[in-house]
Amino acid sequence: MAGNRRWVDGNLNHPDRDPDRRRLLAQNQQPYGVILSCIDSRVPPELLFDTGLGDLFVMRTGGLAVGPVVTGSVEYGPMTGGTPLIIVLGHQRCGAVAAAYKALREGPPLPGNLQAIVEALRPAYERMDSPGADPVETMTRIQVELTAGELRRNDDLAPLVDTNALSVVGAYYSLDTGQVEVLDGAPA
Repeated sequence: MAGNRRWVDGNLNHPDRDPDRRRLLAQNQQPYGVILSCIDSRVPPELLFDTGLGDLFVMRTGGLAVGPVVTGSVEYGPMTGGTPLIIVLGHQRCGAVAAAYKALREGPPLPGNLQAIVEALRPAYERMDSPGADPVETMTRIQVELTAGELRRNDDLAPLVDTNALSVVGAYYSLDTGQVEVLDGAPA
């Protein structure tokens, strides 16, 4: 979060982004965080948290849609190297969520494999009791909370969460301000 404050303020450190760091990491890595974020080009986790080489494992999917390969990728750091943090990062004005919302509300289905994203986001759509002033933002926040909750309850990650060896945090990124807001799961 300190890196995000630097991003918001424009006081970036750009840490660990040089040939010396690259050489240090050539044989081994020990990232302190896993970020599951959207594919949106405006939401680059390494930049908005002002991190460097070897700091984060980053997975990006449309609208935070997950399946076995993505879940396995998220599990990799905590299960093989003791990475203590997972952040599920949704964002403002998500195009994937907007397209899924429209397809689920009005149809028709999206073409090709885009419909798989729609189906992955269906639980968030179905959980919207009241879509509020902006249904896409409501659905995005629900998707973050559902995905983070599923990871916390995951058979392999839950024991790490239960012993406080792992925190799974749901967060939301504002395109307007650059700020990351923690929604749930912040470590004590």
